[in-house]
Amino acid sequence: MSSNTLPPQTEQERICKDALTNIKKAGFHMRKAIEDSNVKDSLKCATQMLSELRTSQLYPQKYYELYMETFDQLTPLETFLEEERSRGRSIGELYEMVQHAGNVLPRLYLMVSVGALYIRSGEAAPRDVLRDLVEMCKGVQHPTRGLFLRAFLCQRTRGVLPDSGGAYEGPGGSVIHSLEFLLANFTEMNKLWVRLQHQGTVRDKERRERERRQLQDLIGRNLAYMAQLEGLTFDLYKAQVLPRVLEQITSCRDALAQQYLLQALVQGFSDAFHLGTLPALLDVLPAMESGVKAHSVLAQLTDRLAKYAAGSPAALQRLLESRAREAFGAAVAGVVRAQPGIEPSEAVEMYVALMNFVVSVHAGDLAAADTVLEAAAATATAMAPRAGPLADDSKAEKQMVALLSLPVVKYGVLGTLRLTHYAPLMGLLKGETQRRLAVRICQGLLEAPTGSVSVVGSSSSSSSS
Repeated sequence: MSSNTLPPQTEQERICKDALTNIKKAGFHMRKAIEDSNVKDSLKCATQMLSELRTSQLYPQKYYELYMETFDQLTPLETFLEEERSRGRSIGELYEMVQHAGNVLPRLYLMVSVGALYIRSGEAAPRDVLRDLVEMCKGVQHPTRGLFLRAFLCQRTRGVLPDSGGAYEGPGGSVIHSLEFLLANFTEMNKLWVRLQHQGTVRDKERRERERRQLQDLIGRNLAYMAQLEGLTFDLYKAQVLPRVLEQITSCRDALAQQYLLQALVQGFSDAFHLGTLPALLDVLPAMESGVKAHSVLAQLTDRLAKYAAGSPAALQRLLESRAREAFGAAVAGVVRAQPGIEPSEAVEMYVALMNFVVSVHAGDLAAADTVLEAAAATATAMAPRAGPLADDSKAEKQMVALLSLPVVKYGVLGTLRLTHYAPLMGLLKGETQRRLAVRICQGLLEAPTGSVSVVGSSSSSSSS
């Protein structure tokens, strides 16, 4: 059996069951040693228990079962070791002791557990322990084992990260050291996560992709914990966090990872941070793999910034001054150019996201809406020789109807009729769809009272409408 070939499902069940039994047995003996206040034996039993995580015969889903059982079993040990400190034992002494565990993986799990206590005790500078742990974990390069080890590291150290105004801030560490720690751990975890796609046979590809999606939040926690640091300022985010996160997203060249991490980035950090770094964030979209759904990222980002602008006049003014609409438009055009094989429906969906942003933020600005329609029409026309008429693509036509409906809802029929590029874009639909949309517009026109539409701007043809 090759190193990338895993046993069949039935064998996986047996291996997992046997390992769980061994973990529980070792955990039982560990708790007996704890009851006897025997530090040496409790660590020895913990090492035996953690050795079950050395397996390379399980899919991530099954390995997760072992990890969670071990995670729970370690809690009494950590409580016991902390109590030992209250009885006068040095945590630094324990930190040295666990480094003599025979195998690398059990040793590192114990170092993480005791390392968090070491920081909490005040006996060591947080920055030194965090740097030691994140570097030592490089000793485990197996994708599954390494990923879960680093997930454990991230979770166990969360409460002892130096932060502005926090208990662990001081000469021994600051928020900068916490950011460096989380960024380093994020980078290594993402590399391991991407490598998981090579575990198993070709016919297992669908299963691997599904399991990788189930594990994605393990990597995302690093970003979430960074965003939650009180000391994370805009300047730190712009100079240190965003460039390294975007570099990792771009360089990993894996569509699944890029899709998730872009969305996690948009969701995790503040709207003000995104607005202040919008060009850098949007510039990476054209460089993404062809499988990345750029329209989903754009929809998420435009929706967040539109809600941010609606929160206060100052936020709206800042958004307008940043020329975000133009930046989003350029990003959409860049993705279309960079991905000549993009599906027409996905291309149109990007314009739907852009139009949603325009009608929300640039309320009443018909010229801005008309610019979106013009760009959408140009894109759809340019794609026709390759993908065929848009009317022949039901998914693309559905998105086009959604795009054409937004101005009607926002500006009303009279305002919509003043959009120069509305009719040409509508003409790309098949006849039956055009008729349904035209009937809707006519009904709205008959129902609309005179002078019911008020706009702050107009398209270039408003004088001739």
